[in-house]
Amino acid sequence: MIASVCHLFLALVGAPFLLSVINRTKAWIAGRHGQPWLQPYHDLLRLLRKGAVYSRTTSWVFRAGPLIGLAAVLTATTLVPFGQARALVAFQGDFIAFVYLLGLARLVTVLAALDTGSAFEGMGANREVWFSALTEPALMLSLAALAREVGGNGSLSLSVLHLGMSAAVWSRTGFVLALVAVAWVVVLLSENSRIPVDDPTTHLELTMIHEVMVLDHSGPDFAFILYGAALKLWLFAALFVGLLSPVKTGLPGVDSVIALAEVMGVAVGVGLVESVMARLRLPSVPQLLIGACAISSLAFLIERHGVLLP
Repeated sequence: MIASVCHLFLALVGAPFLLSVINRTKAWIAGRHGQPWLQPYHDLLRLLRKGAVYSRTTSWVFRAGPLIGLAAVLTATTLVPFGQARALVAFQGDFIAFVYLLGLARLVTVLAALDTGSAFEGMGANREVWFSALTEPALMLSLAALAREVGGNGSLSLSVLHLGMSAAVWSRTGFVLALVAVAWVVVLLSENSRIPVDDPTTHLELTMIHEVMVLDHSGPDFAFILYGAALKLWLFAALFVGLLSPVKTGLPGVDSVIALAEVMGVAVGVGLVESVMARLRLPSVPQLLIGACAISSLAFLIERHGVLLP
């Protein structure tokens, strides 16, 4: 329990630092110095000290959106294991609750965007819902494949899947896990609005997805949105390394350090992807996401029916 609380505190404190790692990686590739390592924390504190401005056309939905979205992501954080410890909250079927909590955060963000009556924010909300409808099946199918292989008895708990991952599992069914890893890379980039699906640094409303939905938010509300986005990136990175990394020593402290290094490695990988790739044209994004769904489906079918496996 103590280790789970410490890991939760690490996620809450360290999530914005992932953004610094990504930005510094991109700056290093471009030959620039880059922003200070603690810049995301300064940005959040600056926004928290500001006041919020609300349009007369908005209702309580617009004001409640950032708070409910952040609360949903914070609740989802308690379901994600880390290192060699179980999640703070673990139960049978918690990975379904995890997906639904992230879906709730997306829902309230979309509703808040639509509540403004802005054509640009409505366009971004439409794209967000469209792409999420293609991303969530890939996530669920890949988790189902892992549940059958790693969980043994088909456990639907993230903690059970996390603790069951080992080098022996990789040696037995590495092909299935490799397919899941490929699908999760696409899911991670899409769910966190990163290149090649979206560009979080652009200021062109016609090309934005997530950022265009929060144009009218300001002050503490915008800080809640930015912090929730950073925490969501941490969750997907922690899941990626926790459920797919076979590196486990059995020593809780050492495994926690290894997991933290792997999470930072995921952030470096995101920075490298954004440095060498351009944002895809919007008609090409669904093709990428459908490809991730196909890969996840293939992994599930191979595990379910033993296709292509001896």
